[in-house]
Amino acid sequence: MGCALNAVRMQSPNLSYQFLSVPMSTKPVALTIAGSDSGGGAGIQADLKSMEANGVFGTSALAAVTAQNTEAVAQSHDLPPSLVAAQIDAVAGDMDVRAAKTGMLSAPDIIETVADRVEAHGLFPFVVDPVMISKSGFKLLQDAAIDTLKDALLPLATLVTPNVHEAQHLTDVTIETTADLTAAGQALLEHGPDAVLVKGGHLADAEEAVDVLVTEDTSQRFASPRIDTTHTHGTGCTYASAIAANLAKGHKLDTAVGRAKRYVTGAIRHALPLGHGHGPTNHFFHLDPEAALSTVDVAEGAV
Repeated sequence: MGCALNAVRMQSPNLSYQFLSVPMSTKPVALTIAGSDSGGGAGIQADLKSMEANGVFGTSALAAVTAQNTEAVAQSHDLPPSLVAAQIDAVAGDMDVRAAKTGMLSAPDIIETVADRVEAHGLFPFVVDPVMISKSGFKLLQDAAIDTLKDALLPLATLVTPNVHEAQHLTDVTIETTADLTAAGQALLEHGPDAVLVKGGHLADAEEAVDVLVTEDTSQRFASPRIDTTHTHGTGCTYASAIAANLAKGHKLDTAVGRAKRYVTGAIRHALPLGHGHGPTNHFFHLDPEAALSTVDVAEGAV
């Protein structure tokens, strides 16, 4: 590591302080390419919080601006693809990006632009969170963009992270059981990603929140206790960003998923009842002395 070369001296009439040079530290860099959430609980705001909480330096390329809060998305406006590309170029041209992830990319031309820039800069590992619709029912992915997502973005992905509703929209699989999660993951592998994590948090009547990581060779189950709360705004963004952060730190994929699962479960357990709707997860719960004492058990195993 390098060191700061100059010490700084501050003087007063009676005292002289010298701040000695200290070793410079650094962090792995991760990049999120997604839409904003003015309420701060989801989107790029959640991504950056999650990345920092998981020990990396978060950078961003904004693809859309939304007017939203804990209750609903009121409006959305896409940025020009050229500006999305310019943001990616600015970050990747200056910093050593160790992992990237996407969130809301609503239009075909934006998806094509992102795919082009990811390939051009070699932004891998690459996590694709196929955001399609908000909790309030606002469409965040145009119908015309679904095929572009499948054809242009999924083949580049190290990991795709659909929830139950997204996995059903992207495949012909009806998901009601853990076995269906695996089947949906296998169907999505046909589009070319290295792996798929199908998240089962929306499965009804399940005592556990079960996610299944599917690759060509294996299926691995990640389960945690289901938490009785409505304050789950931004969990998908938070989870995918935590995975990307752990990949940026050099962890293997299954380890990154396990670490991220523990983190997001803790963030949900200590969620913040803010606003009048679905409150956000608590991205920095571990900084609360009481919350930090609690642990989250995640059961992992072959399916």
